[in-house]
Amino acid sequence: MESAVKRAVVSYVGCEAAAAASTVRIRTEGDRLEISVILGFPVDRIATQLAEAITAVARQSDAGEVDVQVAWKVRSHRVQGMLTPMPGVRNVIAVASGKGGVGKSTTAVNLALALADEGARVGLLDADIYGPSQPKMLGLTGAKPLSKDGKTFEPLEAHGIQTNSIGFLVDEDQAMIWRGPMVSQALNQLASQTNWDKLDYLIVDMPPGTGDTQLTLTQKVPVAGVIIVTTPQDIALLDARRGLKMFEKVGVNLLGIVENMSTHVCTNCGREEALFGTGGGEALARESGLPLLGKLPLDAQIQREADSGTPTVRADPDGPLAEQYRQMARHVAAVLAAMPRDMRGAFGSVVVE
Repeated sequence: MESAVKRAVVSYVGCEAAAAASTVRIRTEGDRLEISVILGFPVDRIATQLAEAITAVARQSDAGEVDVQVAWKVRSHRVQGMLTPMPGVRNVIAVASGKGGVGKSTTAVNLALALADEGARVGLLDADIYGPSQPKMLGLTGAKPLSKDGKTFEPLEAHGIQTNSIGFLVDEDQAMIWRGPMVSQALNQLASQTNWDKLDYLIVDMPPGTGDTQLTLTQKVPVAGVIIVTTPQDIALLDARRGLKMFEKVGVNLLGIVENMSTHVCTNCGREEALFGTGGGEALARESGLPLLGKLPLDAQIQREADSGTPTVRADPDGPLAEQYRQMARHVAAVLAAMPRDMRGAFGSVVVE
């Protein structure tokens, strides 16, 4: 029965990692069957439907009455080197790309919002010092973080997530003419001197490339895992491979590949076309031995909603695009949940039933 329940979880969540990230407890009393499933990733939006799917599987046995309970806990996971989890943050997930223009920031903000939709406590750190975009995407242009002690920042909040960015500390049109050491120091301060409040996940929107910011992240910030965002285009894939290899060399866990702009949806007829080629993300995932976490379309709706300050997951929460982001988010969280845990976790577990 346990294996059948885990197969149901995998089928409903949509990724194999969900099996390794779930604990199943079964108790029988006469003809009554009690099944408790605890997942290592948040599933608030699908918990009821998942329980129904597991109930349907259990009723195929000889059991009479079936009672299924679905809950979740997010725990801290192992990070690189000798670093320890950040205070107030269970897991840091970096969203990176080898080159600009692949939709990494849009992916990062919608990933953060999708995880929050599933019940997690989520933060978003904009680590692109030269070109911060999250203040605009979150509708916080012109906002300033509060410092209660003159040394640390209180994160701003938008759409149910906590956030900080260099964009909150400088004018929107100010050019950051900084050398590498200043950029590295700014990232370290934003990450470590923000009073993140009991986050399950801190999503870090990285700048493109493999430079100072990326190296600072791997040396100073305890990262549980990295997502590589690419388009199917050959040039983007070449740069994505470089980014992937860099994180491999510095010992940071790679969670998988997200193929963005996988297809284009025509605004007039709704037809989908593969403008940038096909199969690139799948091929990169296959050759690197990583999961393909999601394939997201190039859709004008996503761009309009991000520019308006209300990203797709919030602007159209019941639409098909938002559901694609939530499927990606569950896949990301399940892959992370299946990885080795850090038993020193910064604070207690969250349980949602």
